[in-house]
Amino acid sequence: MIEVRNLTKRFKDRTVLNGVSFQVNEGEIFGYLGPNGAGKTTTMRIILGLLKPTAGNALVWGQNLGENEGLRRRIGVLLEHDGLYERISAYENLDYYAQLYGVSSRVEKIENLLEFTGLSDRKDDKVGKFSKGMKRKLALARAIIHDPDVLFLDEPSAGLDPEAQIMVRDLILRLSGEERMTVFLNSHDLDEVQRICSKIAILQRGEIKAYDTVDNLRGRYTKPTVEIALSDGREVEKALNLLSSLNYISECKQHNDGITVTLTESEMSSTLLSFLVEQGLKVEEIKRVTKSLEDIYLEIVRREESNE
Repeated sequence: MIEVRNLTKRFKDRTVLNGVSFQVNEGEIFGYLGPNGAGKTTTMRIILGLLKPTAGNALVWGQNLGENEGLRRRIGVLLEHDGLYERISAYENLDYYAQLYGVSSRVEKIENLLEFTGLSDRKDDKVGKFSKGMKRKLALARAIIHDPDVLFLDEPSAGLDPEAQIMVRDLILRLSGEERMTVFLNSHDLDEVQRICSKIAILQRGEIKAYDTVDNLRGRYTKPTVEIALSDGREVEKALNLLSSLNYISECKQHNDGITVTLTESEMSSTLLSFLVEQGLKVEEIKRVTKSLEDIYLEIVRREESNE
């Protein structure tokens, strides 16, 4: 549905994007990750036809959005600003945008969206009285008032409290699950992306450093790791000395009252348990550790920085 090929953007003598390529398939929630200033918003603006690239292509349904008004009507956009009018009510805001898009049966549509976003009981209140989370939810309703096929979101949860973040995240999942909408999500909120995105790309200094599903990235960048809890905390030092001599362990270190062990092969965890028991150590628990997206992201970024 979205195809970006060798995208490059320069502003005078500064290169913001350098040969960026990726694809987004229909129905995906695609996470576009990177620190502030990495080029995420520039990429989105080029895809939307708001900026022209220096080189390369950014296509939606195989066409340039900047040259096709009909296709642009099939797109929903929520950028940094909510695009709401604070002196009128929530209902009036949605009604205004529904008329702009020529939405048929707009009264029913607006009522459904207010219900969908949990704002029905506040529909007659002026938006200026809303919390930041409520404004963001209404802005999402505004972005999808015309039933777009693709929704572009730029940091939708930025600056929101944890409860509002969860509300916005749940709305995005419902849009993908119930409305079958394709979602392109710019974010540096790794927890948000990990919870909702099916595929991600990590952008650093204008270049793609990783592009895959979260599970595949975990498999590629995660070494098999287990945490060991001993019944007697006084035996930790003895266990460390014993474990460091094993050839199937690449690293072991004390973590709080237990030990974190990195294995050369994931199948060796049962062998490890047997070894500890044979040495007379009382193992209370041994469990596999799964790396978070944050761990993977930091590993990729640090690896790239060390190679520079």
